[in-house]
Amino acid sequence: MNIKEKMMADIKEAMKNKDNAKRDTLRTLHAALKQVEIDKRITLSDEDCINILKTALKQREDAKESYIQANRKDLADKEEFEIALILEYLPKQLNDRELESALQAIIIRVNAQDSKDLGKVMVEAKSLNQVATGKRISEMAKVMLTKISSS
Repeated sequence: MNIKEKMMADIKEAMKNKDNAKRDTLRTLHAALKQVEIDKRITLSDEDCINILKTALKQREDAKESYIQANRKDLADKEEFEIALILEYLPKQLNDRELESALQAIIIRVNAQDSKDLGKVMVEAKSLNQVATGKRISEMAKVMLTKISSS
């Protein structure tokens, strides 16, 4: 079952269970997928769906940060719920240890010496985009490169 089919099945299940929050969030995500299909006149592959969902995830994370800064816990909680729901449709995300290990291999492969080599590391780290957000990859790579240059 591909991502779109799973999402439709989950929408139907949420409707049966009268889970309005889940139903509405899934409908919004499904509409975003459908819009791209209509605009580009294509049928989305799972990889295309993942890229669209990653964009939606980033939007939710940014909104959550804004709500937290504005002391709007109710809206931040809503964004957190949507983030958790989106993550169900994305490939399993790497934990910090797994991500650090993958980045360490990339740093060795590109022979990165300090934070000036962050660009080289990030280009190679594009292969990790499915299993970690760009923000997490970038932040961890910066920390790791800073440790290398200070030692």
